[in-house]
Amino acid sequence: MPASDFVVVILGAGKGTRLRSGLAKVLHRAGGRTLIEQVVRACRPLGARELIAVVGHQADDVKATVEPLGVTSVLQQPQRGTGHAMLVARRAIGQRAKYAVVVPGDAPLIRTETLRALVRTHLTGNAAATILSAHLADPAGYGRIIRKPDDRVAGIVEQSALDDTQRDINEVNSSIYCFTLENLWPCLVKLRPDNFHKELYLTDAIALLNQRGGTVLAEVAADAREILGCNTRAELAEVDRVLRERKRAALLDAGVTIQLPETVLIDPEVEVGADTVIEPCVQLLGKTRIGAGCVIRTGSVLSDAVLENNVTVRPHSVVSASRLAEGTMVGPFAHLRDGAHLLAGARVGNFVEVKKSVLGEGTKAMHLTYLGDAKIGSKTNIGAGTITCNYDGVSKNPTTIGKGVFVGSDTALVAPIRVGDGAYIAAGSTVTENIPADALGIARGRQVNKPGWAAQRRREVAASKSKAAAKPPKRSRPRPRPKAANPRRKAAPARKGSKSARRR
Repeated sequence: MPASDFVVVILGAGKGTRLRSGLAKVLHRAGGRTLIEQVVRACRPLGARELIAVVGHQADDVKATVEPLGVTSVLQQPQRGTGHAMLVARRAIGQRAKYAVVVPGDAPLIRTETLRALVRTHLTGNAAATILSAHLADPAGYGRIIRKPDDRVAGIVEQSALDDTQRDINEVNSSIYCFTLENLWPCLVKLRPDNFHKELYLTDAIALLNQRGGTVLAEVAADAREILGCNTRAELAEVDRVLRERKRAALLDAGVTIQLPETVLIDPEVEVGADTVIEPCVQLLGKTRIGAGCVIRTGSVLSDAVLENNVTVRPHSVVSASRLAEGTMVGPFAHLRDGAHLLAGARVGNFVEVKKSVLGEGTKAMHLTYLGDAKIGSKTNIGAGTITCNYDGVSKNPTTIGKGVFVGSDTALVAPIRVGDGAYIAAGSTVTENIPADALGIARGRQVNKPGWAAQRRREVAASKSKAAAKPPKRSRPRPRPKAANPRRKAAPARKGSKSARRR
């Protein structure tokens, strides 16, 4: 079919009430992309003259997602059902196309090859409409495809309207169609909102096409999962699982080893070279590119990272928007971010963070270090506990360290600072001035040793404890006892008129 003969219409106006979310349904994510983006990417290779998205709920956000992908948006306001959505799309289509492929924006599992098969069946069958159907073991909730004796479609019956002879039918409607537009438009204007929601349903057009003598066919999807929608969080999770499974399968076929694949999360645009090993519980996100022969160990997260060949990322490391040259090694528990760049053979060890810094060939920073806004030459050793003090409270400042430098442990480099080639920095230094090449930089207080001070201190402490032990305990003053009543004391005379006096 010539590209100029058909358009693709993606229905993306719905809110998605059952997702219980403030986000429009088609903007939820599965497999690393929004639902509607997954659909657009499946439709683009068809070569249609135009892709049209019908938008409604959170229209501006949906437009911002699809228009960069070459999709034209039309607004459905108010949203009055799928039939009404096609009437809205008609204004954008005009007379420029003969056929339309209609796909819900929340069907992200649909494949390009399945849509091609749908179009092929439609054209060869000279149909007015062709439905993509699927056979489900549990068809509950789906409209059933009712076929005629010649295998054409007689209609679609919703579950609530099934009679006893139809309840065992497991062929269901996917809500994905191919229409001949000259047959569809007259039927759309006859749709009536005779349903609970008072909406115009595209499924009702199938019955009208049959009444007008049009041929309605059904193309059965080879993989029934392709028709799954995302009306609930559980369905969204299932769709995400399937998309991730597809990506892992593609990498396995390309020669990548993935241990416990079901625990590994890989986004759709990730590229991985042959003979790379990905251990369990790894996440490869965004546009990460990994070369051949790499090892990505357990628990590591790579996002928009570029790894050349034979790179090792040890357990539980995070690498984002950074580049690792061939033969580099990072981790465990390393964090590289915001443009960190390790040249060939460089090594970054445990609890080291590198941000917007370049580490030269063979340079090592192995323990408990922060390197920010730094440029470090080759064959330099960064001691444990070293930090570049790159932020002065107002702006970030650079640190430049030359080749073959030895930075002692627990060094603070207060930027802006330069350290020349071959220099040494004594451990524990706080460096505030440039260090020339081949010099020793020492920036710490002079050590003073006091002979015998510790022994004298211990004797004083022991004597103090002995004196405290020998001192008698301080007696506390006894509390005064309450005076006992004097038995010889005469009782006070009773008051006149008292009961005691009267008893006497």
